Amino acid sequence: MQQLQNSAISSHTDESRRSLPLPTPSVLRERLPVDTDLARQIASHRQTIRNILNGDDARLLIITGPCSLHDPKSALEYGHKLAALAQSLSDRAFIVMRAYVEKPRTTIGWKGMLYDPHLDGSHDMVTGLNVSRHLLRDLARLGLPLATELLHPMAADYLGDLLSWAAIGARTTESQVHREMVSGLPMPVGFKNGTDGSIGVACDAMGSAAHPHSHMGMDEQGHAALLQTAGNPDTHLVLRGGHDGPNYDADSVAQAVAALQQRGQNPRLIVDCSHANSGKDPLQQPAVMRDLLAQRAAGQQHIAGVMLESHLEDGRQGQDGELAYGVSITDGCLGWEKTCALLEGV
Repeated sequence: MQQLQNSAISSHTDESRRSLPLPTPSVLRERLPVDTDLARQIASHRQTIRNILNGDDARLLIITGPCSLHDPKSALEYGHKLAALAQSLSDRAFIVMRAYVEKPRTTIGWKGMLYDPHLDGSHDMVTGLNVSRHLLRDLARLGLPLATELLHPMAADYLGDLLSWAAIGARTTESQVHREMVSGLPMPVGFKNGTDGSIGVACDAMGSAAHPHSHMGMDEQGHAALLQTAGNPDTHLVLRGGHDGPNYDADSVAQAVAALQQRGQNPRLIVDCSHANSGKDPLQQPAVMRDLLAQRAAGQQHIAGVMLESHLEDGRQGQDGELAYGVSITDGCLGWEKTCALLEGV
């Protein structure tokens, strides 16, 4: 009887999961390498972001771009426009492009270019990894610092050398696995407040990621390994609002700063102008950003940066028909003309 039960369990397990090979991180990096000049550029961008977060550079950090990348052509067009704008505003702002190839889902849905590059549910991750790394490298070669949300810890092994900044989202800030991952990353990382709007879990995450860790993981050859990390000194808080509403207002920012100071953590933070802070209305992002600029002008210098969801065109679209060019297929975005006008007012 026990033998039959074991056989049933084995059969169920075999039917519940199958595996398909992926290239290892080292193979993908060899196939699409970062040359010496690009590596030097990325290292410089990371240091500039550190300087802003530490208060050694007074410019405003602006992280802007599509909610998610789904079309390399429109992403590159946006990147060309943003690179030109970044040059013209470089005396007062340091602009980083959102280059998100993973998307967290509350239940189910399209998980991003890395997982489903054909947008058809085929989940061709071999192509997704290649397309994602190729696109990020092309964007970085425009001179742009790049930002993404690291959703699956393994993604950092494939793409991390191209990133100047990374975020840990509200759903994963509490995850021990993500905190361990961040402790070994060489770039500044922002932890978003929880979906309920509280900042305690993000503060805990910052503290954890700042310390060394020993944990299970994968080496660049794709082997299971014990990873030992030194700790990341460049973690910080990202305010994105919560179920109860926004938290970008002056009182909320002041409370967050005080809480960080009480814990002995970096009180300079980034505010996401989208998500709950805009009531999920992308056209409300300019009002949020102008409020933050007014706070900075009034002396609140702990606001180190802002985040925007922006694309070539306003709004968002579904995936059930022919896709319009330059329109987000995930969260709604602010169109380029409005984005440009907003950033020129910094």
